[in-house]
Amino acid sequence: MDPEPSPTPSPSPADLRRNLAAVRSEIAAAARRAGRDPGDVRLIAVTKSAPLDAALALVAAGQADLAENRTSLLAGRRAAAEAAGLRATWHLIGHWQRNKVRRALASVDVFHALDSLELARVLAAEVARSGRPPLRCLVEVNTSGEATKGGFAPEAFRAAAPALSRTEGIVLEGLMTMAPASPDPEAARPFFRLLGELRDWARDSEYLRGSELSMGMSDDFGPAVEEGSTMVRIGRRLFMPGAR
Repeated sequence: MDPEPSPTPSPSPADLRRNLAAVRSEIAAAARRAGRDPGDVRLIAVTKSAPLDAALALVAAGQADLAENRTSLLAGRRAAAEAAGLRATWHLIGHWQRNKVRRALASVDVFHALDSLELARVLAAEVARSGRPPLRCLVEVNTSGEATKGGFAPEAFRAAAPALSRTEGIVLEGLMTMAPASPDPEAARPFFRLLGELRDWARDSEYLRGSELSMGMSDDFGPAVEEGSTMVRIGRRLFMPGAR
């Protein structure tokens, strides 16, 4: 099992409550600007760089969805939360190596980074073997074309969507993307808009069971919500003391 991350400054309980309230308020404001119901946007707290005690404190403060990018860290933190009597929905947002699927499958509620047909087939086989309910998945699409990012290229997703949709053992609930890093949040908007267009195409073609758009992080979640995000993945803004 991977070790816990190196210690980072831990926010106080007051910091956590203040950060959580501020992020939720900004999500709601962005939704209203777009004429959307703020309740249609789910906050996913990314705990990968946070101390374990801070992650658990956030659950205790009412945060229902937590995310990790490594399977072993997710499994350990989920076990610690459940041992403390804290329940949450656990999201895996990073690449899932095929040789680690069997070990981690029971710990993952929602997988945001389905990036190949091969992985879909491995997941389906392990779901069948384990007898667990179908795994809720979002397909990762590399809308920016950056070589450093994973996921299907947009046209590759269009080509793979029929086969992905026929794969038993997984439920395709929507799509996920990451915009290029930029000091200007508005620079992310075209990449979020493209994901929404792909989601609409896939939904209209009956390749998706749901309408989820997992997009937007600490620096760009405002434009993401305005462009239709239903899941924003926030880490730094929640866990750094006095974060902005």
